[in-house]
Amino acid sequence: MPDSREQGLTHPVTQTLPGLKPPRFQALRTIAALTLREMSSTYGRSPGGYVWAVLQPVAAIMVLALAFSLVLRAPSLGNSFILFYATGYLPFTLYGAMAGKLAAALRYSKPLLAYPRVTWIDAILSRLILNLLTNAMVLLIVIGGILWFTDARATLDPGPIMSGAGLAAAVGIGVGLMNCLLIGLYPLWGQVWAIVSRPLFLASGIFFIYEDMPSLVQDILWWNPILHAVGEMRRGFYATYEASYVSLSFGYGAAGMLTLFGLLFLRRYHKKVLEN
Repeated sequence: MPDSREQGLTHPVTQTLPGLKPPRFQALRTIAALTLREMSSTYGRSPGGYVWAVLQPVAAIMVLALAFSLVLRAPSLGNSFILFYATGYLPFTLYGAMAGKLAAALRYSKPLLAYPRVTWIDAILSRLILNLLTNAMVLLIVIGGILWFTDARATLDPGPIMSGAGLAAAVGIGVGLMNCLLIGLYPLWGQVWAIVSRPLFLASGIFFIYEDMPSLVQDILWWNPILHAVGEMRRGFYATYEASYVSLSFGYGAAGMLTLFGLLFLRRYHKKVLEN
């Protein structure tokens, strides 16, 4: 029978064995696993999967284009109703997808957060990466299809297009992180936000351009960062459209502040969010 000294040495010795070393790139492996789980649960359970992610915005854009073409002779920019509404609808849905998915990130991954190797930031990053890539793919496919199959006349400038999409995503990330915190601490906030945010669909420039609005309305709408994202993206499709009201410093500044405060407070209160 081994003596007490031998028993005391058992634990330290096993810790030095090569097979018991912590895995390298542990955080990356965890994020990849969570991303694959999210992908399979979101797009793998229904027939068509990613096809519906493309068909849904296409259907919405076609309905908007058909409805407004019956009452208007031409869109505010260009000659294509479909392209005009696509350049407004797609950045808004990019914002909405990022905000909605990140707001529910901790609740969605709550069972897995009981494991010590899965952290709250892993759950957020996995959802962020998957939904950012998915919506970027949808945007490219839909816009490419419109330009290929319609007679839309557009002079593409990749800089403003990517900047507008990036701003929409950045605002969605900031709003999503703050809502993840607030809904986790105060569940009633989810219902309040659903009501408060409904006018954003009308106030983000999907159906109109900023310059067509009365000056009083312009002064109010200017504070909506999503409107700046839509204007920046449209500037990349319409060579004659200046969108002089767009302020990337304001848009990215607002998104950065929301993201910073969201991360700081989630770091402090994520355990309390998971307990509620």
